[in-house]
Amino acid sequence: MRFLNIKTFKFIFLIGTILFSFFLGFYCGEEGGIYKGMELVSPAGKIDLSLFWESYNVLEKKYVGREEFDHEKMIYGAISGMVESLDDPYTIFMPPEETNQFFEDVSGVFEGVGMEIGIRNDQLQVIAPLEGTPAQKAGLRAGDKIFKVGDEHTRDLTIDEAVHLIRGPKGTEVVLTIARNGWEKTQEIKIIRGIIEMPSIKWELLEDDTEADPIVYMRLYQFLGTTGSAFQTASVKILNTSAKKIILDLRNNPGGYLEVSQYIAGWFLEKDQIVTIEDFGPDQEKLEYLAKGNGAFKDFEIVVLMNQGSASASEILAGALRDNCGIKIIGETSFGKGSVQELERLRNGSSLKITVAKWLTPNGNLIAGKGIEPDIEVKMTNEDYEEGNDPQLDRAVELLKETR
Repeated sequence: MRFLNIKTFKFIFLIGTILFSFFLGFYCGEEGGIYKGMELVSPAGKIDLSLFWESYNVLEKKYVGREEFDHEKMIYGAISGMVESLDDPYTIFMPPEETNQFFEDVSGVFEGVGMEIGIRNDQLQVIAPLEGTPAQKAGLRAGDKIFKVGDEHTRDLTIDEAVHLIRGPKGTEVVLTIARNGWEKTQEIKIIRGIIEMPSIKWELLEDDTEADPIVYMRLYQFLGTTGSAFQTASVKILNTSAKKIILDLRNNPGGYLEVSQYIAGWFLEKDQIVTIEDFGPDQEKLEYLAKGNGAFKDFEIVVLMNQGSASASEILAGALRDNCGIKIIGETSFGKGSVQELERLRNGSSLKITVAKWLTPNGNLIAGKGIEPDIEVKMTNEDYEEGNDPQLDRAVELLKETR
C-alpha cells in the first residue's frame, strides 16, 4: 500500500531489529539475565533493552505456567504494547488473522455489522453506518458513542480490539450500549450480523431531464478500489443529460483510498490543481497531490453535503473542492480523521498500519482532529431521522435553485 518512504523504513527497521534481538536473546540467554547491557541504536538515539530482557528472563524462571509459553503471542504482545504507547488509535499492529480481515474490509465484502468506528476525545464512536447494512437498519447513526460491546466496556479498547469484538459470523448477534445526543440515558441496540457488501455510488436526477435546469444528486458511500470505475460509469451517463448542477453527498462516507479521492477530484478540478497536501512534520518536505483528471465537471455548479460521519478521503475531496472552486459545504462539521496511514507487510502475514503524516487542504488547513466546518450549518434532529426528513438535502436543492 503506497511506496515505503525513508521515515517508514526506519521505523520498520527498528521493529525488525527488536524482533531479531528477541530471538537472539531467547536462544543465547545466560543464567542471571539476558544481554543485560544490550542497547539498540535507532535514529532517535540509543535504546536500552536490558529491562525488557530482564523481565523476560524472570518470567522464564519463575512463572508457574512457563511450560505453556506461546512465544509468538508474547512477541505480538510486545509489539502491540510498543505501538499502543504512541497513543495514536490509527497506528496499530495486526497479526496475520487481523491483517486478512483488513484486506477483506477494503475489498468491499465481509461479515459483520457494517459500520466504521473511530476514537474521538478518547471515546469510541460510530463514524458512519454503511448503507443498507445491519448497523444502519438497527438505527445506529454517525456520532453515536459506544460504551459497551456486549459486557465489555470500551474505555480501554483500541479500535482494532473493538472491531474484533463487534465483528462476527452472519446470523449471530452483538449488543452495543449506545449514548446519543438527545438521549437521557444509554440504550442497548441489538444487531444481527450479516454479509456486508458495501456500495460505491448512486446517482439520480432530482428533477426530470426535460426540466430546464435539472439537478443531479450523487452519493459516494466509500472510496473503495471499485469506486473509481463506478464513478466514471455514472459520470458518463450524467454528462449525457442536460444537468449542469450536482449535489455531491459525502455524508457518512468514512473514506478509503487516497488515490480514488484524488481521481474523483480530477473530474471537478483543473489539471494540476492541488487536491491535498501531505505533511510529514517539522523539517520535512510536504508532498502535494495534484488533480490529473479530465475536469469534466469543472463548470458545473456543485454543492457538497457532509456530516460528522464524513471522514478521511471524503474530507480531502470536500476540502479540495472548497479551496479550489469555492463550492459551498452544507451540513455539519466532519469527523476530522486527517492522518495518513501506510500499511507495511511484515513476516508471517502480520502487518503494521502506521501514521506517517497528516493531510492538509490545498490552503494548508489541518483536517486531523478539527474536521471541515460547513459553510451553511444544517443539523439533523432525532425527529428528522424518525420521520424521514432531510433538511440538509433540502437546503442544498434550495441553494442550487437560487442560482437559476
